[in-house]
Amino acid sequence: MDSNAHRHAHRAVRPVAVPLEAPLRGRFIRRYKRFFADVEVETGETLTVHCANPGSMLGFHRPGAAVRCSTSDDPKRKLRHTLEMMRIGRTWVGLQTLRANQVIASALAADALSPFAGYRTQTREVRAGAGSRLDFALSDRADDPRTAYVEVKSVTLADAGVARFPDSVTDRGRRHLDELIALHRGGHRAALLFLVQRADCDRVEPADDIDPAYGRALRAAAAAGVELFAVGARVTARAITVERLLPVTL
Repeated sequence: MDSNAHRHAHRAVRPVAVPLEAPLRGRFIRRYKRFFADVEVETGETLTVHCANPGSMLGFHRPGAAVRCSTSDDPKRKLRHTLEMMRIGRTWVGLQTLRANQVIASALAADALSPFAGYRTQTREVRAGAGSRLDFALSDRADDPRTAYVEVKSVTLADAGVARFPDSVTDRGRRHLDELIALHRGGHRAALLFLVQRADCDRVEPADDIDPAYGRALRAAAAAGVELFAVGARVTARAITVERLLPVTL
């Protein structure tokens, strides 16, 4: 791992709190079949809840760890509750990957992220390549006619204050990098944005020991002109708050 870093942490981020309701308290028992988790709630009852995280959740298979879940009254849902966060030490970590796009969408709409300030139009889930989509396309910026394409990655894995991505092998993640490179070569802005859903990290780096191919692809994308950013967020039972930009170390 070399010391080169894409250092954007000096740029301002205006804090934006995205409301979150996770009233159900419990203790983690296990995760299984990818999208299910068992939680022991305060009454002693064991509930099966939805686990909306397609990754391995490496570092979070901790029986007895405190968790919080959101609740839905939608009668069409098979599981009423969704695992939202787990407490690691003194830090709540957001485990619901769908929250990442919601948080970044709110921050972009509030013009709170300085690298993407000034864009008046935000389009979500934009087509990029055959059968693939990127999270955002930003346009209508007075001082830059280019469209900015942004792909967001939720980061939960950390080691000694360093956030690491991915937590499992991700072919899809490498395809997104290829698409961003192609867009940059086509004259657009292209950026990868890591949302670190925990407040105890000071930088982000690729997890080369888990997916060395992704690490190589990330460095190649940066060398080809893809912009890399990371945003640190604080997770609580009531909100996920964007707080600061973090450096990405390659």
